[in-house]
Amino acid sequence: MAEHKEEQSVMEKLSEKLHGDSSSSSSDSDDEKKGSSSSSSAAAVKAKIYRLFGRERPVHSVLGGGKPADLVLWRNKKISGGVLAGATAIWLLFEVMEYHLLTLVCHCLILSLAVLFLWSNASTFINKSPPNIPEVKIPEDLTVNIALSLRYEINRGFATLREIGHGRELKKFLIVIAGLWILSVLGSSCNFLTLFYIVFVALYTVPVLYEKYEDKVDALGEKAEIELKKYYALFEEKCLSKIPKGPLKDKKH
Repeated sequence: MAEHKEEQSVMEKLSEKLHGDSSSSSSDSDDEKKGSSSSSSAAAVKAKIYRLFGRERPVHSVLGGGKPADLVLWRNKKISGGVLAGATAIWLLFEVMEYHLLTLVCHCLILSLAVLFLWSNASTFINKSPPNIPEVKIPEDLTVNIALSLRYEINRGFATLREIGHGRELKKFLIVIAGLWILSVLGSSCNFLTLFYIVFVALYTVPVLYEKYEDKVDALGEKAEIELKKYYALFEEKCLSKIPKGPLKDKKH
């Protein structure tokens, strides 16, 4: 009888262990399903979030990453502030004080060459080593990469202008016309240096502000895009649809 009771107790323990393992495995599978469903829902929510210009990457990676992006996004405030202060000093020097670029370059070269010349000749009398003037050379790879990038951008601009000239892209036509008109208004109100300084300050401050208030700006951008699409559809219905289509439009359709 005792042996029979022991066998029953062992069987009960084994059945309890089996039921515990099955329940734990089912709970683990349920947790995995919940985790996968939550991750998929999170991914779906991220996919539904509107970003300006259809952006899918962070602002840092959109700007190219590395040190230039760190500089524009003020990752190092001392260096970024120094660059902005230098640009402001140059603008004040040329615009406010009416200093000329060629005069500044010549004066800087005169001062530098005079200091180096006197230092090199006086080093024999004061028993000090002459100045170590580094040899400056422009690397060939850097020059080629800059030239190729510039060539690519110029060719893309010419291709866009060609498409607009053929009457194929109405939206691009309106955007380019509006951009050129705004640029002409700015050019008539200020000179090239002031315009360049305004663009530099805008490029140096807008990305970091956008990164800081990204969600709010994207929400406003989504509303603005919806309104612009409504106005463009209304403009197309009342005005553009009445314009007769050219032969290129017929061939395209």
